[in-house]
Amino acid sequence: MNAQEQQELLKIQQEDWMVKKWRPAMGWTYMGICILDMAIFPILWNILQVATHSPISQWMPLTLQGAGLFHLAMGAVLGIAAWSRGQEKISGASQWQTSKPPYQPNQYSRPDSDSVPATTVSVTVPSDTGTKRRYIPKDE
Repeated sequence: MNAQEQQELLKIQQEDWMVKKWRPAMGWTYMGICILDMAIFPILWNILQVATHSPISQWMPLTLQGAGLFHLAMGAVLGIAAWSRGQEKISGASQWQTSKPPYQPNQYSRPDSDSVPATTVSVTVPSDTGTKRRYIPKDE
């Protein structure tokens, strides 16, 4: 890692937590508001009415007042935030820049040298029209 990359990494690590975490914070806030307004408050409203011996009336969700504009606005904010984060990831502007790990062949790749003996196993796949050959290292 060169000096410029180290400075960029240090700058990213020193960013304010709100700059880095505002997208998840918006999601959690919206989820909390929906749970409170659609589940918790109606239950508390009914308990309050029973406890005070007042006539039972239905809870009117606060977020649905005004034709549900709150949900439309939050949906737009969260949708655009998710889209913009996806664009950042595609362009490679993620928070933690890491170098790619070195290539490590899996157990089914053919050995590069003849020092490692390998056996050839033919496997027929029903959906395929032919035979697939895999090179599997010999167990010793």
